[in-house]
Amino acid sequence: MSIDGISSENVRFGLVGYGAWGSHHARAILETANSELVSIAARSVESQAAAKKSHPQTAVVDDYRQLLQRPDIDVIDIVVPTHLHHEIACAALSAGKHVLLEKPMAANVQDCSEIVSLAQQHQRILAIGFELRMSRLWARLKHMIDAGAIGEPQYCLIELWRRPYRPGSGGWRFDIDRVGNWILEEPIHFFDLARWYLSSAGEPVSVTARAMARDASRPGLTDDFTAILDFPSGAYAVISQTLSGFEHHQTAKVTGSKGSLWASWSGSMDRTFSPEFFLKYHDGSTVQTVDCGGPAGEVFELVQEIESVADSVRHGTPLHANGHDGLWAVRMGMSAAQSAKSQCRVTLD
Repeated sequence: MSIDGISSENVRFGLVGYGAWGSHHARAILETANSELVSIAARSVESQAAAKKSHPQTAVVDDYRQLLQRPDIDVIDIVVPTHLHHEIACAALSAGKHVLLEKPMAANVQDCSEIVSLAQQHQRILAIGFELRMSRLWARLKHMIDAGAIGEPQYCLIELWRRPYRPGSGGWRFDIDRVGNWILEEPIHFFDLARWYLSSAGEPVSVTARAMARDASRPGLTDDFTAILDFPSGAYAVISQTLSGFEHHQTAKVTGSKGSLWASWSGSMDRTFSPEFFLKYHDGSTVQTVDCGGPAGEVFELVQEIESVADSVRHGTPLHANGHDGLWAVRMGMSAAQSAKSQCRVTLD
């Protein structure tokens, strides 16, 4: 029996949003055992047509509120522009639905706090889309760190070199009022990973950041960004991203008192099904290449994320990332933006 008495063998999903990433969510739900895609809500005529063509057996509607009224939907999976997250998540939780919410969970800390409070009030699951925690590559580092492979972790570097962002439907990703800030787009993943990898060092106590806009006409939308997170143990993490590069290349390096780890992932874009990647481990004397046990990448990790949510609904198992993780990451992103603007170190509360 699940935590809320769901008797259906399948966990039933309603998907809100069917853009470039929403279509991958639909695929992942269908590829996940004991999960069912009941309905898709998409606002534009074009998105509705694409959803109907790819999923002719699934009900497609134009208003997400229709999904909230259906008793045969357990989880609302929200994959829409950031400025719409708060409204839809709050409505879904108030309707008694569990929620899987893409990152960032909202564009500001207050909206995140309200979503977390509603999930607690209605005793619903609130999962945040930090799918990198499910990765055969990025999560393998965490497992090895926790197993003591590098001793006490002391330093972490996470770097992304990539092509510019796509503007998104209606150009929302290039609208500062709708995106919040670009630090909430991808660096938010890396803040979460750094905090996760260095969890034994305590919670970060400060951030110092720098950022530059390639186009002077949109100074709030930064193409180059670097931040240093300080931890109470003396450990620190460096997060760095450029949107002025090409393709999609991500690196994570973690060193400790006894060894080090180096992970690398490369693809023509972030959603490739045929990436190049590796994980190397140095135990203090020799270098080993670690077998990750299968392909890594967002398109694969999304299936694992859906599995995590379904298992939590059915059996009450811990989520890969919850609302408190999402709230922390947005608070971190806002603090980093404050530091980059002031060019001063910001102490974290």
